[in-house]
Amino acid sequence: MSGIRVSGLGAVSPAGWGVAPLWTALKTGTPLPCAPLPRPGLERPLSIRAVPSPNPRPAFLGHPRVRRSASITHHLLGAALEAINDPSAGPRRDGERLGLIVCVMSGCVTYSRRFFEEVLENPATASPLLFPETVFNAPASHLAALLNSTAEALTVVGDESAFPTGLATAAHWLQDGMVDACLVVGAEEMDWLIADAMRLFDRGRIHAGGAGALYLRRAEAGSRGVELAAITDLHRFATRTGRRRAARRMRTELPAGSASELLLLGTQGLPVDAEEADVWLDWPGARMEPRSILGDALPASAAWHCVAACEALRRGAFTGATVSLVGTNQQAVGVSFTVSPGS
Repeated sequence: MSGIRVSGLGAVSPAGWGVAPLWTALKTGTPLPCAPLPRPGLERPLSIRAVPSPNPRPAFLGHPRVRRSASITHHLLGAALEAINDPSAGPRRDGERLGLIVCVMSGCVTYSRRFFEEVLENPATASPLLFPETVFNAPASHLAALLNSTAEALTVVGDESAFPTGLATAAHWLQDGMVDACLVVGAEEMDWLIADAMRLFDRGRIHAGGAGALYLRRAEAGSRGVELAAITDLHRFATRTGRRRAARRMRTELPAGSASELLLLGTQGLPVDAEEADVWLDWPGARMEPRSILGDALPASAAWHCVAACEALRRGAFTGATVSLVGTNQQAVGVSFTVSPGS
């Protein structure tokens, strides 16, 4: 995986709009406060960690393609535009072929729920304006239109493993010369349907929304920067025993670690996290658990992990960073980042 440079980072999370508030929240280490979310049919509201309103309001929210779009698109665009406008990314070249990969699990669930609620109430009056925003590819379509991109574009649907899959795909596109740069975004939006589904599986999970983005290019010879060092194979599982086996196999394909390296775990202190936590007990360096602070946003959480790993390396806090992701229901996968020494 050598030769793939992380040129820009972007994030929208319950900590705020931008990489800076995300990093501050993770460094502080205090779980962000929860907010109540009413759930029809339940007396007690669900607990969530919501994305705050942006201040100031981003100009892109006035774009014709965005005015009626769902919040997942707003968050995705916020993270994506921050990544490609990152000062470390440098100016975009004329005629650059920009690949786009968007990773989601629930997709535009809020508009889907609203549309089908209207269909159930009265099919004759269900708003056709909502329907285009119910498809999984809608956020990627809006992003491509906003960036005027006609290069490769893809929407990956899956659990947390979708984002590393997107990174691996982007690396192949770059290495094969299919694109000149690639933007990989993981996104999720807030809705009671998702929060309630999480509650049914584990009452300790706190649903969150937002997005994270990595802007990738081929590394220039002799230059210094954060690079994508390795992505493990996808280790599938279907049972609790299989989950533990998949986590162990994922760990064996990643660096053993050192005191100067950072580990970002997908755990949040819940019983379901036991398999992932066990395989990393001997990690010798520092560690973070972003989901215990920010909440659980599925593919967006995976993106936040990778954004935080790269930001830690850019700040010179560590010499390497490893991300461990044992997905909600599909696969275990790990990602490793390093700092290229330059000339």
